[in-house]
Amino acid sequence: MLTSLLNQTAPTSTQNTAEPVVKVEGLNHYFGEGSLRRQVLFDINFVLHPGEIVLLTGPSGSGKTTLLTLLGALRSVQEGSLQVLGQELRGAKPSTLVQVRRKIGYIFQAHNLLRSLTSAQNVRMALELHNGLSPQESQRRAETMLAAVGLGDRVHYYPEQLSGGQKQRVAIARALVSHPKLVLADEPTASLDSRSGREVVTLMEKLAREQGCTILLVTHDNRILDIADRVLHMEDGRLESQPIA
Repeated sequence: MLTSLLNQTAPTSTQNTAEPVVKVEGLNHYFGEGSLRRQVLFDINFVLHPGEIVLLTGPSGSGKTTLLTLLGALRSVQEGSLQVLGQELRGAKPSTLVQVRRKIGYIFQAHNLLRSLTSAQNVRMALELHNGLSPQESQRRAETMLAAVGLGDRVHYYPEQLSGGQKQRVAIARALVSHPKLVLADEPTASLDSRSGREVVTLMEKLAREQGCTILLVTHDNRILDIADRVLHMEDGRLESQPIA
């Protein structure tokens, strides 16, 4: 297990030479209008480097999911600078945001699998955003990724035929099949028992290391802190340091 928390923006020597995957400076965010306007993020500053696995912790309502949706180009940036994969998102055109989303893998607490599609078909959905792949190649890649997450014998199963842990494995396969440079995960173990949750994050770590992508994982699960290169902590909309036990 890691014994200390690395500085929020301090890269390792191997990361120092590469462009950041995410760079956030002076990010503020508000909900509501007029007298009901309420600030939910306060002067957020941090950098994510290539190949890092970073956990984002904090109590419910602290702003974690809001921050994650901003990083994922799912919400418009209001104040500050937010660069993802070299693209400034503040003021970006809708078409630009769509292009950024296509380069990001998403994993959520609710696996969001389509019940009418098989495991392979759910994974293939992530490849439909990329032009130039034949149906045969998309199917091959989907089956290969499902085998990598231990579901090679569940390719043609529907979600109702899978356990909770297996559904999350399909979601991981879907997120990683296009080899994204950034994966955003929001409480991916929250609905799983301790054993299944551990298996899921260990699998995420293994595949991410192999593909060289960066993971930012929102979690309340202190049992998985040891997979992290760094831990960021949010409290009342502000980013703070938190030691790893």
